[in-house]
Amino acid sequence: MSIGYACVAVAVQNSAMKSCTLKNATTERLLSLVEHNLSSLENLIDYNSDNGIKLFRISSDIIPFGSSLAAELPWNEVFSKKLDLIGKKIAKAHMRVSMHPGQYTVLNSTDTATVERSIKDLTYHTKFLDSLGLDSKHKLILHMGGAYGNKTQAKERFVCHYGYLDSAVTRRLVLENDDSLFNISDVLETSANIAIPAVFDNLHNLINPADKTVSDNVWINLCAETWTPLDGKQKIHYSQQSPDKRPGAHSESVDIDTFQKFFQQLNSDIDIMLEVKDKNMSALKCLNCVSIRGVNALEAEWARYKYLILERSAPLYLAIRELLRDKSVYNAIGMYRIIEEAMTMPLKVTNAVNAAQHVWGYFKDIATEKEKKRFAHLLTNISEDGLRRIKTNLFLLAKKYQQDYLLNGYYFYK
Repeated sequence: MSIGYACVAVAVQNSAMKSCTLKNATTERLLSLVEHNLSSLENLIDYNSDNGIKLFRISSDIIPFGSSLAAELPWNEVFSKKLDLIGKKIAKAHMRVSMHPGQYTVLNSTDTATVERSIKDLTYHTKFLDSLGLDSKHKLILHMGGAYGNKTQAKERFVCHYGYLDSAVTRRLVLENDDSLFNISDVLETSANIAIPAVFDNLHNLINPADKTVSDNVWINLCAETWTPLDGKQKIHYSQQSPDKRPGAHSESVDIDTFQKFFQQLNSDIDIMLEVKDKNMSALKCLNCVSIRGVNALEAEWARYKYLILERSAPLYLAIRELLRDKSVYNAIGMYRIIEEAMTMPLKVTNAVNAAQHVWGYFKDIATEKEKKRFAHLLTNISEDGLRRIKTNLFLLAKKYQQDYLLNGYYFYK
């Protein structure tokens, strides 16, 4: 079983992807962006490997305009050594990666041009995974597309257009239920017709159920039958509804008790891709709670959280320190319950200033006189906007003085 996250990470230095506007997309500019993005991907793979995260979705933006302007660029040849290195790191870490073409990749469209663009996009994604030297266990996730007024014909059209795809694409393709049109029953029917794996998404099924009387676990077991040894472990998507947002909007973080209840019903060894706003933070939370990874793993994660929690509540900050004091006890769920409680608390000026002053302690002996005066001045202008300026100022100092302990923590990113 592996638990992972999608595309970008919180508090992982030098891991952001870059793109450009169409008018600036010269060959030189695109190759420069590809070089940058591959370095960012390598940093993400290193982070995942170091933290035991073995499931990861690579951003479709890794090659800007990958299926259009950059389609003819020999990026896979220019950066063959870097791609080979990344692929070997993925293999060495026993990591499984995937990609998820976006909403404009609609294979069952009634418009011929849209279908052609979709095929090009799937070909680009396949080319990228192939360039890493990865086998067919590393997948491309796709939705069925549009209904166009007739779901039966739309499913038949998907099967028809699937026949246009190269075998390099089809060996990677998996089909996922969506939150408005094609439910998990539709997906199972279609995946059976073309013999590709089905991916169950729990939140999509909650919003767009095939049968409200059927449990998630039943659907997951039915999907399991569509996965072969060449496809690797069964993979599902898991997310939670964000309160007060449109149906289907992903939550900021995974609520650990809700996840535990879902996880405990599973009766097979499957891979779980989390779709959640705080990305790797929730992935590590879930990993730490479903398996005993050692007190050192909890302390490493607490080191990332500490100033973020202090900013919300000094008593809860102290409660976690006390919880971790006993090295003979592994209480990940207890720690994350306190963290979740802290993150629901409104930000108060006194707490925020207290945390900022603790962070300032990393600079007070090395900052210039101008920087000291600047920080003192910011503390005299306390408001919501003023607190943001204090935090931005501290972030810039952390970058300047290369305080990796702070930069690798969550304080600046939430």
